[in-house]
Amino acid sequence: MGKLTKNQKLALDKIEAGKAYSLKEASQLVKDITYTKFDASVDVDVRLGVDPRKANQMVRGVVSLPHGTGKVTRVLVLCTPDQETAAKEAGADYVGLDEYIEKIKGGWTDIDVIITMPAIMGKIGALGRVLGPRGLMPNPKSGTVTNEVAKAVKEVKQGKIDFKVDKNGIVHASIGKVSFSADQIRDNAKEFVSALIKLKPTAAKGTYIKSVYLSSTMSPGIKIEPKSVDEI
Repeated sequence: MGKLTKNQKLALDKIEAGKAYSLKEASQLVKDITYTKFDASVDVDVRLGVDPRKANQMVRGVVSLPHGTGKVTRVLVLCTPDQETAAKEAGADYVGLDEYIEKIKGGWTDIDVIITMPAIMGKIGALGRVLGPRGLMPNPKSGTVTNEVAKAVKEVKQGKIDFKVDKNGIVHASIGKVSFSADQIRDNAKEFVSALIKLKPTAAKGTYIKSVYLSSTMSPGIKIEPKSVDEI
């Protein structure tokens, strides 16, 4: 392990070893231990009591964060001509079809979310090799394959995020920025964990929410007492 910087030592000094903090406490503490010169992202990591290798224990969904993510999300809409105006008015950064499909085939992925229509998916299937590894492939379960493209664009721009449990049973998401107030961080984290609880697979046995950690870019993780997420 490399030598700790002065700021890393200061951050660690503020975290009590072995303590599980309430979500309210952690939401303020994550601000206090962040010393980056930029507006760091606030991340939450939740370990679930599921086996992602089993299809009936896969956890995947979407959630609209009450205070947004604090990030500028670049949205590409691949749609039919009759939907282009509505998509642009809703705030899409790029709108079109064939020209963007060709750009993506050429390696262009300077976007964060792709929204498309069911009728278009046949054309997009060939882009799987480029989009799949980058997590950009549209999916009906995440709301990015829909006939209501304008509505989907607005939701993404306002803070709707999608998430998926990884092979280790952990769900990771960025839920805000350090510049957010502690209450805004708490609200977003609470909404995210609540969404996970609603998606508990019936096949999952034992403790479902095993651990919750809050951190910011380059900060240590703060352990949260899972039961405190329901506290007001």
